[in-house]
Amino acid sequence: MTTNGDLLGRYGHALLGVFGTPALVVDRGEGCYVWDVDGKRYLDLLAGIAVNALGHNHPELVGAVSKQVGEVVHVSNFFTTRAQIGLAEALLRAAGAPDGSRVFFTNSGTESMEAAIKLARRTGRPGLIAAHGAFHGRSTGALALTAKAAYREPFEPLLPGVTHIPYGDPAALAAALTPEVGAVVLEPIQGEAGVIEPPPGYLQRVRELTRDAGVLMIVDEVQTGIGRTGDWFAFEGAGIVPDAITIAKGLGGGVPIGALMTFGPEVSGLLQPGMHGTTFGGNPLACAAGLAVMATITRDGLLEHSARVGEEFADAVRALDHPLISGVRGRGLLRGITLTEPVAPTAAARAREAGFIVNPVAPDVLRLAPPLIITGAELTTFVDALPGLLDAATS
Repeated sequence: MTTNGDLLGRYGHALLGVFGTPALVVDRGEGCYVWDVDGKRYLDLLAGIAVNALGHNHPELVGAVSKQVGEVVHVSNFFTTRAQIGLAEALLRAAGAPDGSRVFFTNSGTESMEAAIKLARRTGRPGLIAAHGAFHGRSTGALALTAKAAYREPFEPLLPGVTHIPYGDPAALAAALTPEVGAVVLEPIQGEAGVIEPPPGYLQRVRELTRDAGVLMIVDEVQTGIGRTGDWFAFEGAGIVPDAITIAKGLGGGVPIGALMTFGPEVSGLLQPGMHGTTFGGNPLACAAGLAVMATITRDGLLEHSARVGEEFADAVRALDHPLISGVRGRGLLRGITLTEPVAPTAAARAREAGFIVNPVAPDVLRLAPPLIITGAELTTFVDALPGLLDAATS
């Protein structure tokens, strides 16, 4: 019998070591659970980092992908398909996009951000503003916007003209909006920084400042989009219309796909034929998956479900009144449990031993981004276990 240890040894000899050694080898999944090759079951409270929106082995997603494989998988960007057109239309409807808005499909969130950077540079002003704590991807363009020094420094010099400002500080943004700036790129909730929400009114003020300055407002919805926060997109909660958004992660339910959505004809017209492209972006297989995800979210009321069970979960964690828990951040089913001591990595390891997958996104923050189909009862099993896991992390 092949074990986790056997396979991880082979992994170390075959895979480039950019991820270190994985924690386990996942063999299969069903609903909100996965099993490793040793047969141990885990409640997946991370969903592939906010990717597996419908959990694992969902019949609608499996059926849609299987059907598409039997028809056509790839056609190149010389042609289009029903699935590609249908998914673009569904995304525009979900975002409430005005007439003249458009979608460009990619294969990942990073590729979506690269497209957004090219869109911004088409304004004729090369400067970009991003936030401290931001994570926008690891390709060289997206990395220039990403703030973490450990990610950036080995690859500098990066794309010039990027200014990082404090997140949630409108005055700092106003001071940074020079005539050279073409776009401001922000996450509506900073995921990799520890599930950090901006102060009330911040996104509205960013929209006012960028509009007054004639600067694009680009919202990175890669982690927060597709129902993760209880709305299709997190920017909706602010009542604003950005100039563009980037999408990925949950859109394909695990099948790689991303998108750049531009709002209105003026912004959509910045990228003309021949200015950008991709071989695999918008392929019929990925678009069929995206259609199945969006249709299932709508049919099963998963937006409302995410908002409700996410808030119930946050209330239950706060009600534990555990000395190591200082609060719960986030919205919907994107949550960060903040701790009073930097024990998140150890707590996550204890959780995995107990059959729960969570992410120590910061030394003092446990991030949860479970499938949107997760039930309150399933979340309760983790809440009930959490005090013991935290106690074990400090013993």
